[in-house]
Amino acid sequence: MSEADHEANTELREFLRTRRARVSPREAGLSADAWQGPRRVPGLRREEVARLAGVSVDYYIRLERGRGANVSDAVLEALARALRLDGTERAHLFTLAGPEHRRRRTPEAWTVQRVRPGLLRVLGTLDTTPALVLGRRYDVLASNALARALYTDFEALPVRERNMVRFLFLDGAARTLYADWPAAARSTVAGLRLYAGRHPDDPLLADLVAELSERDADFGRWWADHDVSERGHGVKHYRHPVAGELVLGYETLAPTTDPDQILGMHTAEPGSPAEAALRRLAAPVGS
Repeated sequence: MSEADHEANTELREFLRTRRARVSPREAGLSADAWQGPRRVPGLRREEVARLAGVSVDYYIRLERGRGANVSDAVLEALARALRLDGTERAHLFTLAGPEHRRRRTPEAWTVQRVRPGLLRVLGTLDTTPALVLGRRYDVLASNALARALYTDFEALPVRERNMVRFLFLDGAARTLYADWPAAARSTVAGLRLYAGRHPDDPLLADLVAELSERDADFGRWWADHDVSERGHGVKHYRHPVAGELVLGYETLAPTTDPDQILGMHTAEPGSPAEAALRRLAAPVGS
């Protein structure tokens, strides 16, 4: 078994274990006898998951120990229902259980990633809203002036440190910039965990996770939760020392031919306080 396959099996084992722990017998629709009285484990027991999914207890135990192979789509669907997985979690389960769903690369493919010229040109046209190009592992491949004013000057950092997860957990300014830093940080960790399921052979990801786990207790705790999330749009709330309160929409766009790079940009309603705040943020940029 390759190191990447071993890592994927570990991910599957921990993902099933943590999802099982989060579903109570009552939520799973088990009889009152199953959830009344003391229980040794939080959530569902292995035999309860097996019964709900319609598989043998021995088979489920092998899966949770990372020893399953060639798991059928029907079994995965049954497990997703038993564990009450949402759409993102279901897709993550299929990725972890099926090697054909994971993207394989040669070691040479994990060299420093460079922004696509076309995306860089698009980024250069966005001068009224913060925008950046994110690559693998949330690496910041490029950013415009407003994004640097909002977050930090990524271009001034060593290449290894140009990473949004590093910024969130290792730059003290991030904890005051985000109005709800824990929610923003946990969501990013969940996105990174989703990436890990798709790319278990990324050695730079392993280095990033090891460093952040050692240097930040919050990261280590949330990484161990095995939560996964994928959000392509939404709203973010900032408290910026220059611009003040900023409630901005965000959108992420990925080229169909290169999903490893995305263009992320903020949006503000015309005439809104957020638009005025962006003008305040842009003023020192243009001065």
